[in-house]
Amino acid sequence: MYLCKKYFVMDSLVKIYLRLLQETDAKHFRYLYQNIDWDERCIAIIGAKGVGKTTMLLQHIKHTFANKDEVLFASLDNTWFANHSIFQLADEFYMNGGTHLFLDEIHHYPNWATEIKNIYDSFPKLKIVFTGSSLLQIYKSTADLSRRVVYETLEGLSFREFLKFEKIGDFPALSLQEIVENHQNIAFKITENLKIIPLFKKYLKNGYYLFYKEGLRKYETKLQEAINNVIDVDVPAVENIEFESRHKLKKLLAILATLVPYTPKITDLAAAIDSNRNNTVRYLSLLANAKLLNLISYQNKTIGDLTKPDKVLLNNTNLSYIFGNANIGSARETFFINQLSAVANVILAPQGDFIVDNYTFEVGGKRKTFEQIKDLPNSFVVADDIEIGHKNKIPLWLFGMMY
Repeated sequence: MYLCKKYFVMDSLVKIYLRLLQETDAKHFRYLYQNIDWDERCIAIIGAKGVGKTTMLLQHIKHTFANKDEVLFASLDNTWFANHSIFQLADEFYMNGGTHLFLDEIHHYPNWATEIKNIYDSFPKLKIVFTGSSLLQIYKSTADLSRRVVYETLEGLSFREFLKFEKIGDFPALSLQEIVENHQNIAFKITENLKIIPLFKKYLKNGYYLFYKEGLRKYETKLQEAINNVIDVDVPAVENIEFESRHKLKKLLAILATLVPYTPKITDLAAAIDSNRNNTVRYLSLLANAKLLNLISYQNKTIGDLTKPDKVLLNNTNLSYIFGNANIGSARETFFINQLSAVANVILAPQGDFIVDNYTFEVGGKRKTFEQIKDLPNSFVVADDIEIGHKNKIPLWLFGMMY
């Protein structure tokens, strides 16, 4: 690796890029990597903080490009952008032979959408990949970018990926149909040489965010810092929101963490955070877009700014432990919703717990019966604390093998 002498204005960015590239492990790739068409002209990878977006960009560069001078990686939270524009960076890079520009944390840059559009239109041979907060899903319908950008969403680690990263086993991703039709044989093969339940419990506590690999001793501290950063930095970068509202977001999240799974009573929540109804529902939507909550309803509808959800859960079980809510019933539902929502649409069931595609699921412990769903076709009990299921009783952990 060396610093290419032809760059002047952006020398400092090139130095950082080359150093980060040297330090990047290109052995273990996230599930999304193989699903992206990297030949597209403009790709956006969005996701929660800590799920590995930055690592994915650097891995792709290291794995794909022999000539690193044709590529540039830059993070938009670098102070270099305090007095330089993205367009200025793209212009100099392109004029000096650059072909692929990778921009990290795009939401830290004001008017990023306009500049990405201008770069796309002005440099037709330049390929752009950028990452941003999951809050940028709000902009998927932005007219200027809708026909230019291919959006990809990176979720946190699945249980399947956790087993791979822990070098326990590299198992294929399963479809929902494969699980419901052949779960017993699949579970037999996976658990033949390992005890799955202790590994599953470990994952529930600290296996969802990629930075768990940096060490478990400070994992909870890092996760708390990531939560604060999302609310204090990412949300204001995307939404026009004042300090007082950010405080209310944190208070709302803390309240909900003690109540989930929770059927929202907006009047009570609004009073608890000293807000009004519309703002409280908007805060719920923001926390969901920030991947801190999951909002579920009884019908297939988009949870908008002023749409009250029918049920609220934390986004993933690692958050449950951070907020001190280790309620096992809540954790089971949280895990099920979290893993299924990454690959399918999940709605609440009028009978049973959840409907996914044409299947109804009742989630519970190993002694959970079929009483609530006994008369429903295509209905299944999803049971925790069992390695292998039987007939229409499926192990909960197996739903973590879907991506």
